[in-house]
Amino acid sequence: MDIYTGEIYGKQTASKFVMYNVLKVSKAVVTLQNIDNPLSLFETTAQKLASSGYVRISQTPYINTEAMPSKKRKAARKPTRCPQTFDFLEERADNQRPNPVLPDLFN
Repeated sequence: MDIYTGEIYGKQTASKFVMYNVLKVSKAVVTLQNIDNPLSLFETTAQKLASSGYVRISQTPYINTEAMPSKKRKAARKPTRCPQTFDFLEERADNQRPNPVLPDLFN
């Protein structure tokens, strides 16, 4: 049974269906995180996972998480608006302060 990081496994308990996210997979140990309670982590083996009644709910494609030396890509910068651009929804230009919601009580 192949288990990969990012897959989701579930188990039916007496009261509800509990889902777990696979955080880490090593040779002998699989680390699972409860989706409903992210602080709840536990480690098990692939054999115990299968024999305990856990079912794979979603299988993710294999992603190589190891760093690979590759070409650096330049990040595309977002286009910036001219500060004089008038926004008709806000009824002000980008360089103007927004109108106060409540009048200043101390003036």
